[in-house]
Amino acid sequence: MASFKAVISDPKTGKTFQTEISGHHANSLVGKRIGDEFDGIFVALPGYKLAVTGGADKNGFPMRKDVDGPRRKKLLISESTGHHPQRHGTRRKKSIRGREISPDIVQINMKITSHGSKPINTLLKAKKKAEEDKAS
Repeated sequence: MASFKAVISDPKTGKTFQTEISGHHANSLVGKRIGDEFDGIFVALPGYKLAVTGGADKNGFPMRKDVDGPRRKKLLISESTGHHPQRHGTRRKKSIRGREISPDIVQINMKITSHGSKPINTLLKAKKKAEEDKAS
C-alpha cells in the first residue's frame, strides 16, 4: 500500500503545509502526473482543488515534468530540475524520476489552485488531532 508525504503550498499566503497521506487516498493518487488537478479530499482538504507540481522518490531523485512514465532514467541535463551547475554551460548525466506518481514516490509537492470555505490551518489541525486520538 502506498504512503506519501504531501507538501502543500498556498500561493495566496506563501505558506507551506506538510501532511501524511496513506491508505485508499494514497492509492487514488498513484497514476496522476505533474500538472494534474484533483480534489483536496484526498489530503483532508474538502472543498479545495490541488495540482501536482513535483516530488521525489525513496532515494531522493526529483520528478521532472518532461520525462514520461514513472521510471527513473539517466539524462544528460544542463541547468534545470535536478542539476544546478557551478559554471554556466556545464552538462551532466543525472538520474531523474518520470512525471507519473508511483508507489516508489515518497514526497509529493502540490499547490492550491482553488480555496475552500474553511481555512487550511483548521482542517489540517483537525486531521492531526484525530490521528493522535486514534493512536492513544
